[in-house]
Amino acid sequence: MSTSSIPVIGFVGLGVMGGAMCRNVALKHAGDVLAFDISADAFAAVEGTKARRVATLAALAEQADVVLLSLPGGPAVEQVCLGAGGLTAGARRPSVIVDLSTTTVAAARSIDARLAALGVAFADAPVARTREAAQRGELSIMVGADDDLFARIAPLLSYMGSDVTHCGPVGCGQVVKLINNALVFENTVALAEMMVLGQRAGVQPATLLDAVSKGSGDSFVLRNHGRKAMLPREFPEKSFPSAYVLKDIGYVLELAQQTGTATRVTELAQLYYQSTHAAHGAAYFPSVIEVVDAGHALADAAGDRT
Repeated sequence: MSTSSIPVIGFVGLGVMGGAMCRNVALKHAGDVLAFDISADAFAAVEGTKARRVATLAALAEQADVVLLSLPGGPAVEQVCLGAGGLTAGARRPSVIVDLSTTTVAAARSIDARLAALGVAFADAPVARTREAAQRGELSIMVGADDDLFARIAPLLSYMGSDVTHCGPVGCGQVVKLINNALVFENTVALAEMMVLGQRAGVQPATLLDAVSKGSGDSFVLRNHGRKAMLPREFPEKSFPSAYVLKDIGYVLELAQQTGTATRVTELAQLYYQSTHAAHGAAYFPSVIEVVDAGHALADAAGDRT
């Protein structure tokens, strides 16, 4: 640990979510905060804070007690934690690594076992909610860790999240996050279908959302993705694209196969987002409504699969 009782925090990955999370850590943590990203432009997210840029992962590992990761997926997490030039490659290692990314459950548990052999504690703590929630420090964070480690890191996670839930041992955070994401993606497809159906049957989409939001059909997806993206048909490219959706759905289907669970709705959603990715590239994933509106795209994707 650092010479004081306040840990030095390292943060790796200053992307759309990571930059906002690191900024909140830097503004709220009483101790030092170090930041690393391979992109120089990413450090704009922490300008005006005390977060100090380090040039390499090795330099971060030499100084940080607790390292938080916000990375694209399991392979990147494994490389940063255990690869050459990574956080555990040198003589001095952080005592705790907390992964805020979304990975497979198997990857989280494998990384935990290998880090434990090196004397490094590990927690998976994937996050949910929007980029705006990340900026406000109001994320939902789902944690997989033993009881002692959770008690140790929960105050640090509260810098970034208004809801921090201990889901069970390592891997359980990823289980809950993947289920959360699958429900969001599936609900978005269902809402897209009903918005198109309603409009074709004579009900304006804004009227439909207003009415449904007052009844039992209301949802987070309706109030956020529906109102903010699907209603105006605005799908910015620097948000969460369908490629990311497909990554997460792939993780869900892998877990379903491992546990012998039928997930037909998730498989249908996968088809929709495959078509969305093909037609709309890097656009924000609620652009799936455009695929629903086009009608033929899903049938084409289904045909390609058979």
